[in-house]
Amino acid sequence: MKFQVFKDGKLVKDFKLCGAYLFGTDGIAIRKAKIGFKNGVITCEKSNFETAGLALLWSIDSIGKILLPTTCLPEREKPYILNVEIARAKLMQIINKCEDWSYFNNQGDLSEDARKLFTKAIQNISDAPLASKFADESLKKSIALSESLAVKQSINLFNKRVKNRRFGRGCLGCNLDSAFIGDEKYVKKLASVFGTVNIPVNWAKIERKQGEYDFSEIDACIEALADRKLAISAGPILKFSKETLPDWLTKKKLDFETVRDASYKFITNLVSRYAVNVKSWRVVCGLNAYNYFAFSFEQILEMTRAANMAVKAAGGKAKKIVEVANLWGEYYSAVQNTIPPLVYVDMMVQSGINFDAFGIQMKFGKDLAGMHVRDLMQISASLDYFSILGKPLKITEVEVPSKPGIEKENGDIAGVWHGQWSQRLQSQWVEHFYIIAFSKFFVDSVTYSHLVDNSNSTITNSGLITKDMEPKESYRAIQKLRKLIFNKQ
Repeated sequence: MKFQVFKDGKLVKDFKLCGAYLFGTDGIAIRKAKIGFKNGVITCEKSNFETAGLALLWSIDSIGKILLPTTCLPEREKPYILNVEIARAKLMQIINKCEDWSYFNNQGDLSEDARKLFTKAIQNISDAPLASKFADESLKKSIALSESLAVKQSINLFNKRVKNRRFGRGCLGCNLDSAFIGDEKYVKKLASVFGTVNIPVNWAKIERKQGEYDFSEIDACIEALADRKLAISAGPILKFSKETLPDWLTKKKLDFETVRDASYKFITNLVSRYAVNVKSWRVVCGLNAYNYFAFSFEQILEMTRAANMAVKAAGGKAKKIVEVANLWGEYYSAVQNTIPPLVYVDMMVQSGINFDAFGIQMKFGKDLAGMHVRDLMQISASLDYFSILGKPLKITEVEVPSKPGIEKENGDIAGVWHGQWSQRLQSQWVEHFYIIAFSKFFVDSVTYSHLVDNSNSTITNSGLITKDMEPKESYRAIQKLRKLIFNKQ
C-alpha cells in the first residue's frame, strides 16, 4: 500500500512518521508491518494481502496535530491520497456515531460543508493536489463537527445523570503522591475536591528482598488520610513491566508457577494489612501490554484470575479492578508477547474471572504508544466499547500537560490539541473529558493521575496545581464539576 502526502496542495518532501501503525478490519494492529516515507510517498508493507488502514499523527490547520486513521483499503499499485483517505475515515466515523447517538437531523452546517468538500475531493481524484486541498478543508470541518457532537451528546446525558443523582460520593478521584503527604496545603487541596484517593503500589520498592516487606510509605499515606473522610483505593498491585518488579524476581529465570505463587504471596501480605482501610484495589494493570515474563494467553488469564482470588481471600468486600492498557492497541504491532486490548477484555469476560470493574488510563501528550493526542470523538467512541460488558468502568488515571513539552513531549511528535498546551487548554480538555466520561452510565469514577506537578509524572507539567501549590485552571474546572455533580452552590 502506498499513500501520497500533500500539504497545501503540494507533495511534501519531509514528513515525520509519528505513532504510525497499520491495522486490519478488526481494528487490531498488524504485526511485522514496515512503514516508510520517501519522495512524498508513505509505503506500507505487510505479510498478507488483506485490506488494512494506516493510522498516524496528522496536522490539521487551526485545530492541532492528532493521531487519525484512514479507512481499511485494499492493496493496489497506484498510491492512495492520504489526505483524502483520512478525511473519508473521519466522515464515516461521524456518520456511525450519529447513528449510535441518534443525531440524524441535528448535525448543522458543518456536516453539510464537510460532505460537499469531500465530494469535490472525490470528483477531482485524478488531480491529486486539488483533491488533497478539498480533503484538507473537509477534514478541518469534520474534526470540528466530531468534537462538537461528542461534547453536545455528552452534556445532554451528563445533565440527565446529574438530575437523577446517579453518581457515587467517590466518583472524583486523584492519585496520591507520597512525597507531599506531610504538606498540609497539598492534603487540604486534595480532600476539598476529591472523594477518592488512590495510593500507588510499587512491588519493586516494597519487597526489595524476597520475603521482606517495607510498607512504611503506604502506612504513612494511610495515617495522613485517616481523618479526611475519603474513600481509599490502592494499586496497581501487579504490573508486569521491568521497573515495577523486584530485582530478585527478574534476575532469575523463573517458571510461571513460581512467579504466580510469589505474586499471590505479595498480594496476600499487602491486602490483608490494609483490608480495613482500602475499599477498592487496582489488582492487575495492563497484562495485555506489560508482559515481562512472556506469559502465554492461558497464563495471562490464570495470573489475572489468581490475583483477583488473592485479593478476595485477603480483602473481603473490597472492590477488584482489572486495568486494560492502551485501548487503541498500537503496541501490539511492535511488542511481542502482548494481546490486543479488546481481545484481553473478551477473554476476561468469557472466562468468568471474579472481578468487579474494568479500569483504563487516558494519558495524552507524549510520543509513546497510546499517548499521542486524539480528538474527543475518538475518545468517546473508545469508552463506548465497555457499554455492553455488564461491568462498571473506572478511569484510573488521566493526564494532559499544561505547557508545551520537549523531547518525547514535543507537540510535533506527541500531538497538540487546538494549539500548544497551556493551562487554558488543559482546563478545557479536562472539562470536556470528564463530562464525556461521566455521560456514560457505566463509568463509575475518574481519577486524575496526580494533583501537583512533579518529577514522577508520566507527562511533565500535567498536574492540577503547580509546585508552589497554586491551583491551575484545570483544578478549578474539577471544582466546578464537583459542584454540578453534587448540586452544591
